[in-house]
Amino acid sequence: MDTTNLTAFLAIVDTGSFSEAGEKLFLTQPAVSKRIAALEEQLGCSVFDRIGRQVTLNEAGKVLLPRARRMMELVHDTKLEIINLSGEVKGPLSIATSHHIGLRRLPGILKTFTRAFPEVKLDIRFVDSEASYEMLSRGEIELGIITLSPENQPAIHSEKLWHDPLGFMAAKDHPLTKLKNVSTEQLSQYQAVLPGRNTFTYQVVQNLFDQEGLKLQTAMSTNYLETLRMLAAIGLAWCILPLTMQDNDLDILNVKLKGTVTPPSRELGYILHSKRTLSNAASAFVELLQQHKDDV
Repeated sequence: MDTTNLTAFLAIVDTGSFSEAGEKLFLTQPAVSKRIAALEEQLGCSVFDRIGRQVTLNEAGKVLLPRARRMMELVHDTKLEIINLSGEVKGPLSIATSHHIGLRRLPGILKTFTRAFPEVKLDIRFVDSEASYEMLSRGEIELGIITLSPENQPAIHSEKLWHDPLGFMAAKDHPLTKLKNVSTEQLSQYQAVLPGRNTFTYQVVQNLFDQEGLKLQTAMSTNYLETLRMLAAIGLAWCILPLTMQDNDLDILNVKLKGTVTPPSRELGYILHSKRTLSNAASAFVELLQQHKDDV
């Protein structure tokens, strides 16, 4: 079975359209359609239902999908193992990371890596940490340097690099900053600006409020921590941010949590697929990351 046809098939599944699959593969839409036609001729049946502009897998496509992914993974791993025999560190390396980590944790590491391995072609994608897990599962990236999920994910190996304590913060003229101690109940009386509900950071805050049966008021949300910082600094609402982002325009609130609730924090690190072969470039990058991990 032709791997180029399978690649087109998987691109359509992942993007939901022939035209977007073409953009992803740097092909025209007719070229993508031609590959799917060839695949369907090989199989003797269609693999998609096409209703207007909507493209969905039919029963044959659903049977093909997991097998196509396994076949492409086998081809990819075989190529990597053969290339790795040379011991050279070169070629493409696709990495996903969050904007916060990319801005505040990776610049020095990337500078060192690109100087040491100039023949590696880096493809860095700035995405939400949660999306990195899906991208890794689909084989779109080799590594994710992200906020780690608090729960283990199937076939994903995660490694903690940095402990990232969080702090409740507000502008200096916010009413909460006038209080010596702030309870979670008092936080609930004011609006917050937070990352989206699907993020690990939001879930950390929501869990704190759920444990005390309190309602969390959110004025707005965005997954860009620099934007959240700005919104809090102008007095719009309180926020929760990594302590490393606190500066003169924000005060850290002395929030007293009830019971045995530990101060909120995140774990930052990298993820890779436990069942796939790493390229020499990815292995070198992981080794460099390990050299920059926290000592504690």
